[in-house]
Amino acid sequence: MRRIVITGAAPVQVLDVTGPLEVFSSAPGYTVELGSPDGSSVLETHRGFALTGAKPLQEIEGPIDTLVIAGGPGAESGIYDDIFLERIRDAASRSRRVATICTGAFTLCATGLLDGRQAVTHWNFCDRLAREFPAVQVRPDPIFLKDGSIYTSAGITAGMDLSLALVEEDCGHATALEIARHLVMFLVRPGGQSQYSHMLSRQAITSQPLRELQVWMLEHLRDHLTVERLAERIGMSARHFTRVCLRETRMNPGQFVDRMRVEAAQQQIDSSSLGLKEIADACGFATADTMRRTFLRVIGISPSVYANRFNRSRNLGD
Repeated sequence: MRRIVITGAAPVQVLDVTGPLEVFSSAPGYTVELGSPDGSSVLETHRGFALTGAKPLQEIEGPIDTLVIAGGPGAESGIYDDIFLERIRDAASRSRRVATICTGAFTLCATGLLDGRQAVTHWNFCDRLAREFPAVQVRPDPIFLKDGSIYTSAGITAGMDLSLALVEEDCGHATALEIARHLVMFLVRPGGQSQYSHMLSRQAITSQPLRELQVWMLEHLRDHLTVERLAERIGMSARHFTRVCLRETRMNPGQFVDRMRVEAAQQQIDSSSLGLKEIADACGFATADTMRRTFLRVIGISPSVYANRFNRSRNLGD
């Protein structure tokens, strides 16, 4: 069994603990333990109640598969308990990997274990983390990232994204996808913290070449993405690429390109102040009207209707 230990400076953010706990508990082959920072049998949360069944971190002995450090007001206070930090160092030395959830990065940074490494935290705390711990290379946009055996994640729900990625790393794509479906989550959340998850077409893809092609496509949406060019990019014939695309995405290459462009436009609508024409151009549509027609074909609504459903204050106007 893989042993997961979740701890954090109290009070912790509830979902920073319960989100990863739910993901790991939904997968086969894991046991999850809560480690209290203060020697008690409870883990205090920021919502005024405690999670029971915890064990003092110093009493959790032996090898640990994954040490998870939750964030919350306790981590964000700027006050670090030297005894707790030493206990984290000890637990980390016995762990195969260490992960932080949201502002739990502050606690791990205070141990010195992130010195010289890259890390991310909630977007609202990235500047402060960089100022407070200049030896850490803070990257503000990723949902989560890995540097060696240490993983850090962004905002609160990103801890579930990271946990799901760790399950996929351990148990494979099929298991992680099943858990994502059960929890109504995205298996792969695209883009950075400022963007919503839209990339539904990525979820069922197991082919590494096709996943890598998607990354390249997102950077070249304004190009003329023909079947031949895409196939050449990953070293396949056009016919074989079409078969792989149909098998992995249940779309032909043309439909797949349309889906990628629509999803990229959704992200632009959600997170930028660009107008309809600028979004169309940035995402590779010939005109704003072409984008409108593609939106209607792919997701059944126009860009302006999509924006209104997400309560955008500006009017994109078709």
